[in-house]
Amino acid sequence: MLSHRSALYPAAVAIDIVSLADRPDLAPRLDEDFDGAWPQFMLWDPIASMYYGVAHDLFPEFVFAAVDSTDPGRAVARAYAVPLRWTEAELPDGGWDRVIQRGLINRLTGGSPNIVSAIEICIRPDRRGSGLSALMLAAMREAVAKLGYDTLVAPVRPSGKHTQPDLPMTEYAAQVRDDGLPVDPWLRVHVRAGGRIERVATRSMTISGTLADWRSWTGLPFDTSGPVHVPGALVPVHCDVTHDHAVYVEPNVWVRHRL
Repeated sequence: MLSHRSALYPAAVAIDIVSLADRPDLAPRLDEDFDGAWPQFMLWDPIASMYYGVAHDLFPEFVFAAVDSTDPGRAVARAYAVPLRWTEAELPDGGWDRVIQRGLINRLTGGSPNIVSAIEICIRPDRRGSGLSALMLAAMREAVAKLGYDTLVAPVRPSGKHTQPDLPMTEYAAQVRDDGLPVDPWLRVHVRAGGRIERVATRSMTISGTLADWRSWTGLPFDTSGPVHVPGALVPVHCDVTHDHAVYVEPNVWVRHRL
């Protein structure tokens, strides 16, 4: 168990960050306590269902929960990662989807992983803005290092990109403040923790559906072919009325942490 504190919490409040290998009883809370944490359309990536359907059983030491000492039966934050073997010179354009595929294939075929990729760090909606994201990243780095790995990578979903959906991710990720740190808050947390931005994963997550699917996920009409701006999406969704489908291809930003 890793114990961490945030300056935004009273001194008497400890945030304990545990893996499911240590606290398997928390597994149901990682679903129930995080309803509404992500835009509805993001729950329909088919690769996501492959991973989250087995992560608690196959990778419990890479699933983490943050527990407030004042309410130890619930999680205030969760984090997921996957070990995989990656020997290619560059991290993949396929980003999030690709590392999940590789990690699951390695597990099924008995491959020997040599790196770990973060999959998600999510703060319970009512506890956001309290410094928990940095604590969870620090805990993941520490846990991965203790498991014998020297590299943690992350296909980062920049937290402010949804406000500039038409700006190419390469331009967005390159924006820095006067102090040289990224403008984006989540990228900034990674860089402050020691991460290095490497490249954009241009097709990190792909979500497709019929127009009826997208209407149910977003409440938008999807009645005109072309780009559609969807709340919470990092880039426009491509709508094709003639062929009754829409496709969202999300770019992320690869960050590498040497441990």
